[in-house]
Amino acid sequence: MDESANAAMPPQLVKRHRFSTRLWHWINALSLYVLFTSGLGIFNAHPRLYWGQYGANFDQPWLELSRFGAFWTLPSTYDLALSRRWHLSFALIFAFGLLAYMLWSLVNRHVLRDLAFRRGELKPAHVWQDIRDHARLRFPTGATALRYNVLQKASYIGVIFILLPVMILSGLTMSPGMDAAWPWLVDLFGGRQSARSIHFIAAWLLFAFFLIHIAMVLLAGPANELRSMITGWYRVPPDADAAEVQP
Repeated sequence: MDESANAAMPPQLVKRHRFSTRLWHWINALSLYVLFTSGLGIFNAHPRLYWGQYGANFDQPWLELSRFGAFWTLPSTYDLALSRRWHLSFALIFAFGLLAYMLWSLVNRHVLRDLAFRRGELKPAHVWQDIRDHARLRFPTGATALRYNVLQKASYIGVIFILLPVMILSGLTMSPGMDAAWPWLVDLFGGRQSARSIHFIAAWLLFAFFLIHIAMVLLAGPANELRSMITGWYRVPPDADAAEVQP
């Protein structure tokens, strides 16, 4: 078969995401939506942030906001008790789901195989080239499209192994019951009010990650990306370099 015939062949379908990855992804999507919107509902009870152990109406906050509107909160009307129920219920789902995913990713070598940095990937020239490709919206093609690039690896490792655990631990620090059981958490975050501030900051960092993630999915081809995360099957984009080769 000649090169022109090969070029006319449809892109190859490959199995890209395991069931555990896809299941965790969609449970996370629902959980983070509920946690973020119910968290803003809880924040509306006192929309001020402080550092240290204490913070109340007459203390000076480092950040003071207006209450978030109905579009942002769960429930859409101000109901602190119901927001807390939503938040705490899905916090359990989220925390145990993250723990299970992290352990299973170590067992099936997903972390070592797909997320670990390879030799040369952290060289400044390689990182800079990856940044330039992203800025120019030059997405990988061919076999390269099946591997995470250095920016994806850094962001996924940062979110899964740093940002999400910080979210969980800072949330636990705000619980009086956990303070009694694990008093070291309060010291770790420098006080309950500091933990509340860090929790709030981390939540918005996750929201920013979500927006960038959605933008990349839309720009890379939403149908193909969604299919891979629903069914696991991914259509490999034709190799751009091979397509430029003249017969």
